[in-house]
Amino acid sequence: MQRLFWLLLLGVAAPGGPADEVPRGAGTVTLPLAEFDRLTERARQVKPRPEPPPAPSVLTRAEYHLTVKDSLVRGSLNLEGSVLASALTRVPLFTGATVLEARAAGKPVALSGQGGALEALLGPGPFRLELELVLPVSNEPGRASALLPALQAGIIQAYFDLPGERAELKLDSGLATERSGKAGRTTAVATLVPNAASRVSWTARETGSSSEPARPARFFAELKNVLSVGEADLQLATLVDVTVVEGEPQRFELTLPAGFELRSVSGPTLDATREDQGALTLAVREPHARRHQFLLALQRAGEAGSFESRLQLPSLRGVQRENGELGLAAAGTLDLQGREEAPLRRIDVSEVGPALLGLAREPLLAAFRYQRHGVEPASLVLDVKRFPSAAVLAALCERATATTLVTAEGRMLTELKLTVRNQAQPFLKVGLPPGVTLVSAEVAGQGVKPVLGEDGTRVPLLRAGFRPSGPYEVSFVYLTAGEAFGQRGVGALELPRLDLPINLLTWELFLPDRYQVKEFGGDAFPGELPSAPTRVLDVGGDAASFSRLTPGVVADSSAAPLAVAGVIGRVTDSQGGALPGATLTLRDAAGRQRTTASDANGWYYFAGLTPGDYSLHGQLVGFNEHRRSLRYSQGRYVANVSLQVGAVSESIEVSASRVDKLDRRERDEPVSQRAPENVFALQRRVSGVLPVRIDVPAAGTSFHFVRPLVLDEPTRLTFKYKARRGR
Repeated sequence: MQRLFWLLLLGVAAPGGPADEVPRGAGTVTLPLAEFDRLTERARQVKPRPEPPPAPSVLTRAEYHLTVKDSLVRGSLNLEGSVLASALTRVPLFTGATVLEARAAGKPVALSGQGGALEALLGPGPFRLELELVLPVSNEPGRASALLPALQAGIIQAYFDLPGERAELKLDSGLATERSGKAGRTTAVATLVPNAASRVSWTARETGSSSEPARPARFFAELKNVLSVGEADLQLATLVDVTVVEGEPQRFELTLPAGFELRSVSGPTLDATREDQGALTLAVREPHARRHQFLLALQRAGEAGSFESRLQLPSLRGVQRENGELGLAAAGTLDLQGREEAPLRRIDVSEVGPALLGLAREPLLAAFRYQRHGVEPASLVLDVKRFPSAAVLAALCERATATTLVTAEGRMLTELKLTVRNQAQPFLKVGLPPGVTLVSAEVAGQGVKPVLGEDGTRVPLLRAGFRPSGPYEVSFVYLTAGEAFGQRGVGALELPRLDLPINLLTWELFLPDRYQVKEFGGDAFPGELPSAPTRVLDVGGDAASFSRLTPGVVADSSAAPLAVAGVIGRVTDSQGGALPGATLTLRDAAGRQRTTASDANGWYYFAGLTPGDYSLHGQLVGFNEHRRSLRYSQGRYVANVSLQVGAVSESIEVSASRVDKLDRRERDEPVSQRAPENVFALQRRVSGVLPVRIDVPAAGTSFHFVRPLVLDEPTRLTFKYKARRGR
């Protein structure tokens, strides 16, 4: 009924009734039912109240502009922020400063103070306040300070105008970012910490009204000097340590030695320097400090050859007492002597202080100490005698090992291994005999490409990124096409000329078994010649070299060579027979290893060992590998190695690699001596390198030769041969 009443009142026809039954008069409005429902629903809704702001007001930025004059700090403080409340609000500013005037947009601003805190009455919206401040100055000996009130602004910057061109600014809470001096004033910029009071202090030069004259400065000094004489110059390093006992000196004057050029000067309190006619002025930024340190570096061009010169040491002007020390050092081939004059007196080098030793780059040869008063200088007569430099070997070959395989047709395959110590030599010049083809070359385990010069072949010893500090291995292989052997005759072999001095050359030569060889001659001598028995105290190198160089040491094949210190042992098979040519590797706990081979009687030897744990590895083609651990302390340690025969398939594989390239006649003939592993490795290496098929020489009867101290000359061998019967 209520809804029908409102419908009739507004002149809206009831659903299903004729529209003309609803009276329509003046002041009536006709609305659809859906629109009427929407209007009534909106009339029932209550509008929510707005959320209050998190804070009545906020300061975003503050900026000080302060000038120190007389005994006050005057300036302005600009504040930027916003009033978030919708009504007049009290905005808190700061506590502890005197405000002379406050304006906002050029109009005065009402300020109030409650409990010592200053507040401004501001309306809603952003604001910018300009306050004129006055702060009191606190004077201390040599310094003045003022306290800046704490502000709750997000960013606070301060600009200061201080008396004096070198006034130093310090803040308890904040950081000074810029400082410059001009026309007797210092301008500084600083950033302060929000919501924290900051005390600003500066060196006082124009504050206060005292008319007392400045006290004269009195100071002592201690100088540490190191003179280094090089090949082309003289360098002087001086450490100046000043102790102020009275006054506040703003600068110090230092007398420099004649002829020296100032390269650098530094110090924690150094502000500026000026050099004028042999005097150096050092201005400091902390005159009130009681101690100053300066480090000077001076240089003078040296004189050619030997010379004598008088050196006047640096000194401070106006010093009450000056103590000093002088150290002499030299680099290069020269003799350096110093003749002292009063007040210098010579002291032992061990008496100098640690500060002087820290300045020296070379060992000190002489030292002096002095103490001077007033203007008397301290000088030294320097006597330098230079000596010509002696020639030094750029590279040296500690050991060379040659292995040559010869066939009945006269073909010779040679591998030369060098243990080289190289300082600066880029190439190894190799004088190969005529008719020689270089097969391959390696330096420190990596293949290199030799080059051909007018005076011989050159093998590169150094490459990019490879600068060895110790010995390394250089090896190359070459092939020679010689004359075929007859029934009997004379043979000749030659090793190439090397431009490196060789301490010891060992040459292992394999000749065909079908020939009987005798009467060797040439530059090298056989290592198997009989000699008087010798007791060996210490032997370097491998056991094979031991038996070749000192034949007769082992009278009995089962007796061990005599030695004082080292690891020695014998390599045998399962039946106790000696195994020559076995490879023995001894590795220490750090991974360093040494390799040797057993001699004709199966003996091996390692000398020059340090006490520690080692692992021993023995191997021979056709036998299983043998590994064992040992702990060497001192004296002679015996470690025998027994090798077991390997599997049949393994023996067939090794044998195939040996005789794969032999002709049929040579393959059917037995080999009288087991070839060592280095011969097999050489055969396999050459077989994989040569671009065409060629018969690689097989191992035959072995002969050993040695030659000490080979100096840029070839090594030649001659021999007589004849064919064996039935061959």
